[in-house]
Amino acid sequence: MPKLSVSNARLREGVWKGLLVASQERTAPPQIEVIHLATPLDGVELEADREMANVWTLSVPIPSRLISDGVQTFLVREASQGETLARFSIAAGEPLREDVLAELDLLRAELDLLKRAFRRHCVEVAEG
Repeated sequence: MPKLSVSNARLREGVWKGLLVASQERTAPPQIEVIHLATPLDGVELEADREMANVWTLSVPIPSRLISDGVQTFLVREASQGETLARFSIAAGEPLREDVLAELDLLRAELDLLKRAFRRHCVEVAEG
């Protein structure tokens, strides 16, 4: 069975798109499913590239009901094999903001620690 990969993924106007590429020639397009919380999404489309064989544009409309606070993760899978080809996440909301600010505070503290250690090192080298 040819290997599949997903590249050039992007999310615009509520539709996630990526290029699906097969490593070998296929007689039929692959069967792709996108899963969120163990539930397949409706409306997943695969359109063959007109210029390149074994390349398809994968379009996944994200229902607005699935966008909420926190991180929502989606799995792109080859349906017959169950192999995960890609995953993407959508992060939103106030709880996420607090997580990001806490992470930023930790990074600042680590940077301050590194600056002090570097300055101490420079002084020791200059004296020594």
